[in-house]
Amino acid sequence: MTNTAFRPLPQPTNADGTPRLTGVEIELGGLPEDKVAAIVAKVLNGTAHQDDTTIWTVRDTDIGDVEVYLDTALRKASASTFRDAGLALGREVVPVEIVTEPLDAEGLDRLDHLRAVLCDRGALGSTSAWYFGFGVHLNVEIASTDTSDILRPLLAYALIEDWMRAARPIDESRNALPFTDPYPTSFVRHLVELGRDASLSDLIDLYLEDTPSRNRGLDMLPIFAHLDADRVTAKIGTDTAVTARPTFHFRLPDCRIDDPDWTLVTEWDRWRLVEQIAASGDLLDKLGAAYVDAHQGITLFRSDWAKECGKLLGGLGGTS
Repeated sequence: MTNTAFRPLPQPTNADGTPRLTGVEIELGGLPEDKVAAIVAKVLNGTAHQDDTTIWTVRDTDIGDVEVYLDTALRKASASTFRDAGLALGREVVPVEIVTEPLDAEGLDRLDHLRAVLCDRGALGSTSAWYFGFGVHLNVEIASTDTSDILRPLLAYALIEDWMRAARPIDESRNALPFTDPYPTSFVRHLVELGRDASLSDLIDLYLEDTPSRNRGLDMLPIFAHLDADRVTAKIGTDTAVTARPTFHFRLPDCRIDDPDWTLVTEWDRWRLVEQIAASGDLLDKLGAAYVDAHQGITLFRSDWAKECGKLLGGLGGTS
């Protein structure tokens, strides 16, 4: 087995017995998309191809094909002078995005090496300007389509989300944007009440009723669209872009690529903690009961639960 900084998840393989893979999206500033594509090609031994004005694909790299593009809805519009002018005006505030194929641990190591090179070359993260708000998204493959393998990580994340945000606050530039809003406390309470052995149908119905939005630190709509596309479409319509895929879309983390002490391992370990808690039925039940007790009335301060949650996590709170 390859020595890697990315420690395995509690359930390291999927239902087929093969390693669970993780796709990664990295938003960054400070470098234009053509230069980012050139760096990706050089570091990962690929060939950069320009697909459109702001869209590049780096093919046949050590980690598969890598997409590099200016991350804005304008890039999907038909080519036009208006579109190109809009993209040019937005370059100061719109991130360049790097999107990988699903990766194993060795692939994540190689991507983290690319992250270090981009840092050296002047890439900027979310803390570099008040208007950046750049993030890193981990698309972690589900262990299986069994309801427990979907519900329990969701429940674990929902219960510790306030603590995660307090222990490592996201940058104010991202707090000011709606893309990573926390789950409503009412949803978390309903999720606990639903129980960790509920049916998939009941889980999807609850999620679509209480929080039918992609703009969460953990976006579950890709999984639910993969499992029941008709039900998701009936609730949210077709205007909200949801790519159906069997992955947890963990979008809470900042991109701190200009901090030499920050690595992708930091964010991987945060998700790994979620799955550690999900794998412990006793801890999950303990957190759930404490959450309900702490949210009997109107909850004014999420910080109170964050502190209580940290105490309950004990040693796990250090992502051991």
